[in-house]
Amino acid sequence: MRKNDNNYAFIDSQNLNLGIKDLGWKLDFYKFRRYLTEKYSVTKAYMFIGYVPGNEALYTALQNMGYICIFKPTLELKDGRVKGNVDAELVLHTMIQLNNFNKAIVVSGDGDFYCLIEHLIKENKLEILLVPDERRYSALLKRLSSPDKNIFEFLNKKRGQLEYINEKAL
Repeated sequence: MRKNDNNYAFIDSQNLNLGIKDLGWKLDFYKFRRYLTEKYSVTKAYMFIGYVPGNEALYTALQNMGYICIFKPTLELKDGRVKGNVDAELVLHTMIQLNNFNKAIVVSGDGDFYCLIEHLIKENKLEILLVPDERRYSALLKRLSSPDKNIFEFLNKKRGQLEYINEKAL
Protein backbone atom coordinates (compact mmCIF):
# COMPACT_ATOMS: atom_id res chain seq x y z
CA MET A 1 0.00 0.00 0.00
CA ARG A 2 1.23 3.46 -0.86
CA LYS A 3 1.90 5.57 2.22
CA ASN A 4 -0.57 8.41 1.63
CA ASP A 5 -3.45 6.44 0.18
CA ASN A 6 -6.64 6.24 2.19
CA ASN A 7 -9.28 4.81 -0.12
CA TYR A 8 -12.67 3.40 0.85
CA ALA A 9 -14.63 0.67 -0.91
CA PHE A 10 -18.43 0.76 -1.08
CA ILE A 11 -19.75 -2.68 -1.98
CA ASP A 12 -23.25 -3.54 -3.21
CA SER A 13 -23.12 -7.11 -1.87
CA GLN A 14 -26.17 -8.41 -3.69
CA ASN A 15 -25.02 -7.08 -7.07
CA LEU A 16 -21.54 -8.49 -6.44
CA ASN A 17 -22.69 -11.87 -5.17
CA LEU A 18 -25.38 -12.47 -7.81
CA GLY A 19 -23.17 -11.15 -10.62
CA ILE A 20 -20.35 -13.55 -9.76
CA LYS A 21 -22.76 -16.43 -9.12
CA ASP A 22 -24.32 -15.91 -12.58
CA LEU A 23 -20.82 -16.36 -14.02
CA GLY A 24 -20.68 -19.83 -12.48
CA TRP A 25 -18.15 -19.31 -9.71
CA LYS A 26 -17.98 -18.19 -6.11
CA LEU A 27 -16.09 -15.15 -4.86
CA ASP A 28 -13.55 -15.65 -2.08
CA PHE A 29 -14.33 -12.66 0.13
CA TYR A 30 -11.02 -12.97 1.97
CA LYS A 31 -9.07 -12.80 -1.30
CA PHE A 32 -11.29 -9.94 -2.47
CA ARG A 33 -10.64 -7.89 0.68
CA ARG A 34 -6.90 -8.46 0.30
CA TYR A 35 -7.16 -7.49 -3.40
CA LEU A 36 -8.89 -4.22 -2.48
CA THR A 37 -6.13 -3.43 0.01
CA GLU A 38 -3.19 -4.37 -2.19
CA LYS A 39 -4.38 -2.97 -5.53
CA TYR A 40 -6.43 0.04 -4.42
CA SER A 41 -5.07 0.90 -0.96
CA VAL A 42 -8.49 0.39 0.62
CA THR A 43 -8.38 1.13 4.32
CA LYS A 44 -12.13 0.68 4.90
CA ALA A 45 -14.43 -1.65 2.96
CA TYR A 46 -18.12 -1.03 3.55
CA MET A 47 -20.27 -4.06 2.69
CA PHE A 48 -23.93 -3.12 2.20
CA ILE A 49 -25.96 -6.25 2.81
CA GLY A 50 -29.52 -7.30 3.53
CA TYR A 51 -29.88 -8.75 7.02
CA VAL A 52 -31.30 -12.27 7.06
CA PRO A 53 -31.77 -13.93 10.47
CA GLY A 54 -29.71 -17.10 10.62
CA ASN A 55 -26.80 -15.68 8.58
CA GLU A 56 -24.98 -14.28 11.63
CA ALA A 57 -21.98 -16.60 11.09
CA LEU A 58 -21.56 -15.18 7.57
CA TYR A 59 -21.75 -11.60 8.87
CA THR A 60 -19.21 -12.33 11.60
CA ALA A 61 -16.87 -13.96 9.07
CA LEU A 62 -17.11 -10.92 6.76
CA GLN A 63 -16.36 -8.59 9.66
CA ASN A 64 -13.39 -10.74 10.67
CA MET A 65 -12.07 -10.43 7.09
CA GLY A 66 -12.09 -6.65 7.45
CA TYR A 67 -15.44 -5.62 6.00
CA ILE A 68 -17.62 -3.08 7.77
CA CYS A 69 -21.12 -4.50 7.35
CA ILE A 70 -23.98 -2.06 6.92
CA PHE A 71 -27.23 -3.98 7.27
CA LYS A 72 -30.58 -3.31 5.64
CA PRO A 73 -33.78 -5.08 6.70
CA THR A 74 -34.96 -7.53 4.04
CA LEU A 75 -38.32 -8.39 2.56
CA GLU A 76 -39.38 -11.85 1.47
CA LEU A 77 -41.05 -11.65 -1.94
CA LYS A 78 -44.07 -13.75 -2.93
CA ASP A 79 -41.84 -16.04 -5.00
CA GLY A 80 -39.66 -16.79 -1.94
CA ARG A 81 -36.72 -14.61 -2.93
CA VAL A 82 -35.30 -12.25 -0.33
CA LYS A 83 -34.83 -8.59 -1.29
CA GLY A 84 -32.54 -6.26 0.61
CA ASN A 85 -32.17 -3.18 -1.57
CA VAL A 86 -29.10 -1.35 -0.26
CA ASP A 87 -28.73 1.36 -2.91
CA ALA A 88 -29.82 4.30 -0.75
CA GLU A 89 -27.57 3.19 2.12
CA LEU A 90 -24.55 2.90 -0.16
CA VAL A 91 -25.10 6.37 -1.61
CA LEU A 92 -25.76 7.91 1.82
CA HIS A 93 -22.68 6.36 3.46
CA THR A 94 -20.47 7.34 0.53
CA MET A 95 -21.59 10.95 0.87
CA ILE A 96 -21.23 10.91 4.67
CA GLN A 97 -17.66 9.62 4.30
CA LEU A 98 -16.76 11.84 1.29
CA ASN A 99 -14.25 13.99 3.18
CA ASN A 100 -12.67 11.04 5.00
CA PHE A 101 -11.20 9.20 2.01
CA ASN A 102 -8.98 10.09 -0.93
CA LYS A 103 -10.74 7.95 -3.53
CA ALA A 104 -13.78 5.67 -3.65
CA ILE A 105 -13.90 2.18 -5.09
CA VAL A 106 -17.54 1.36 -5.85
CA VAL A 107 -18.40 -2.31 -6.41
CA SER A 108 -21.58 -2.71 -8.47
CA GLY A 109 -22.90 -2.73 -12.00
CA ASP A 110 -26.24 -1.20 -11.01
CA GLY A 111 -27.37 1.88 -12.94
CA ASP A 112 -29.06 3.24 -9.82
CA PHE A 113 -25.58 4.45 -8.84
CA TYR A 114 -25.22 6.65 -11.95
CA CYS A 115 -25.67 9.92 -10.04
CA LEU A 116 -23.24 8.83 -7.32
CA ILE A 117 -20.55 7.80 -9.82
CA GLU A 118 -21.10 10.99 -11.82
CA HIS A 119 -20.68 13.08 -8.64
CA LEU A 120 -17.55 11.19 -7.55
CA ILE A 121 -16.01 11.77 -10.98
CA LYS A 122 -16.81 15.50 -10.86
CA GLU A 123 -15.24 15.74 -7.38
CA ASN A 124 -12.20 13.70 -8.52
CA LYS A 125 -13.04 11.16 -5.83
CA LEU A 126 -13.61 8.01 -7.93
CA GLU A 127 -10.74 5.56 -8.19
CA ILE A 128 -12.56 2.77 -10.01
CA LEU A 129 -15.93 1.14 -10.52
CA LEU A 130 -15.56 -2.62 -10.03
CA VAL A 131 -18.26 -4.37 -12.05
CA PRO A 132 -18.92 -8.09 -11.52
CA ASP A 133 -19.61 -8.95 -15.19
CA GLU A 134 -18.59 -6.86 -18.20
CA ARG A 135 -21.40 -8.42 -20.26
CA ARG A 136 -24.14 -7.53 -17.77
CA TYR A 137 -24.10 -4.06 -16.31
CA SER A 138 -26.09 -0.88 -16.72
CA ALA A 139 -25.91 1.03 -19.99
CA LEU A 140 -26.25 4.18 -17.88
CA LEU A 141 -22.89 3.49 -16.25
CA LYS A 142 -21.26 2.92 -19.64
CA ARG A 143 -22.04 6.56 -20.49
CA LEU A 144 -19.72 7.76 -17.72
CA SER A 145 -16.54 6.35 -19.24
CA SER A 146 -14.49 8.48 -21.59
CA PRO A 147 -11.56 7.76 -23.93
CA ASP A 148 -9.13 9.54 -21.60
CA LYS A 149 -10.41 7.94 -18.37
CA ASN A 150 -11.53 4.34 -18.07
CA ILE A 151 -13.47 4.06 -14.83
CA PHE A 152 -14.16 0.31 -15.04
CA GLU A 153 -12.54 -2.89 -13.94
CA PHE A 154 -14.38 -6.15 -14.52
CA LEU A 155 -14.22 -8.86 -11.90
CA ASN A 156 -15.09 -11.63 -14.37
CA LYS A 157 -11.52 -11.17 -15.63
CA LYS A 158 -10.18 -11.82 -12.11
CA ARG A 159 -11.63 -15.30 -11.59
CA GLY A 160 -8.23 -16.97 -11.27
CA GLN A 161 -7.25 -14.48 -8.61
CA LEU A 162 -10.51 -14.16 -6.66
CA GLU A 163 -12.36 -17.47 -6.94
CA TYR A 164 -13.18 -19.41 -3.80
CA ILE A 165 -11.57 -22.84 -3.93
CA ASN A 166 -12.81 -25.37 -1.39
CA GLU A 167 -9.55 -27.00 -0.28
CA LYS A 168 -11.46 -29.91 1.29
CA ALA A 169 -12.93 -30.83 -2.09
CA LEU A 170 -9.49 -31.22 -3.72
